[in-house]
Amino acid sequence: MHSQAAVQAHPDRACQALRTIAERDGELRAFAWRADPATLGAARPGPLSGMAFGVKDVIDVAGMPTGCGAEAADMSAKVFDAACVAQLRAAGAVPVGKTVTAEFAHMAPGPTRNPRRPTHTPGGSSSGSAAAVAAGMVDLALGTQTGGSIIRPAAFCGVVGYKPTFGRVHRAGMQVLCDTLDTIGWFTRSVEETIAVASVLMPRPGNARQDGRGPRVAVLPCASLGRLSPAAQTAMDHCIEVLQSLGATILRPGLDADIDTLVGVHGRVMRYEFARGMLPIVQARAAGVTAQTAETVREGLAIGYDEYVRQQHLRAALAARWLDALADVDFIVSPSAPGEAPQGLASTGSSVFNRIWSLLGWPCLHLPTATGELGLPVGVQWIGRPDHDAELLGWAAALHPALDRRAGQDRGRAMRG
Repeated sequence: MHSQAAVQAHPDRACQALRTIAERDGELRAFAWRADPATLGAARPGPLSGMAFGVKDVIDVAGMPTGCGAEAADMSAKVFDAACVAQLRAAGAVPVGKTVTAEFAHMAPGPTRNPRRPTHTPGGSSSGSAAAVAAGMVDLALGTQTGGSIIRPAAFCGVVGYKPTFGRVHRAGMQVLCDTLDTIGWFTRSVEETIAVASVLMPRPGNARQDGRGPRVAVLPCASLGRLSPAAQTAMDHCIEVLQSLGATILRPGLDADIDTLVGVHGRVMRYEFARGMLPIVQARAAGVTAQTAETVREGLAIGYDEYVRQQHLRAALAARWLDALADVDFIVSPSAPGEAPQGLASTGSSVFNRIWSLLGWPCLHLPTATGELGLPVGVQWIGRPDHDAELLGWAAALHPALDRRAGQDRGRAMRG
């Protein structure tokens, strides 16, 4: 760690970010490690020039350790950037530190607090990344998602979170444990910034959306997964009302019977892969692994290869059915989380509304739209079909401002009431 005085000697945006981190991170604890401002160098020219970013501590940055939120990790400095960090650096962005993760991006939470209310969880496992962006410490932050590790903390902290189509952001330099689930994504404070990052990490030319028509939107409330808080339900209802007012065609596909099955498949695939990815670490440094992580490893090792293959075949069959059922849909609206961030730091909250999309590998975008109890944010999750990332983000750029205006009007009415 480095002194606030040293940070103040450097006026550029990255060093300003380090000064903000020095001022605020004592309370929020979003960073596991931060850069020495003397080593940053000048930002390169490019579409993200000067933007300061945090990197989830399961992704390598040259000159920084990758701690994985774990006592068992190797804390030597890395020689090379991860592929995604190298791409952002080439586009002019500057990595300023490593953000806190749950242990090995799983469930055992780190020390990060929610910037909106420090007695509440920021979500996980990309807790530090979401909190750092929400607190204004960095312009953007990289995260990863296996179940709900981007969308849920984005929802709890009130920032834009994006999980791309599986496999479209290169994972070289990431601690991959669930080979068919782990996905690199990012957090920003606006849809426009999210699109700017996408243009670097997964560039695509051409028009990102169809002009001159309203979107075809599938609504999937996923009611079998649990009830929403009043504020989260209102956010869903308002989103649908605004989309209809903008000319959207609302569809309600009959896919509910598959949802619980998809969640179950996700759990078995995740445990099987996580256990085998963790096995070398557990064998070498079992004492440095929490009981929570060790239990998941035990559960995963009890799942046999034949069972894993059956689950993967079921996954493929369900994915094909959903692609067919939603072939003519521009995007899907679904809850991001059951409600506002829960109180306490012992758990990162429920990812139940995110797991099916991680299993299917479809791109997901959290849009913060409202404020619920205790000033904690809520919002909605928009999902695109695989490899329709540009279209999903294009629709969000066009339509999210109307959701923001509606949210502002509702806040105004609530204050006058």
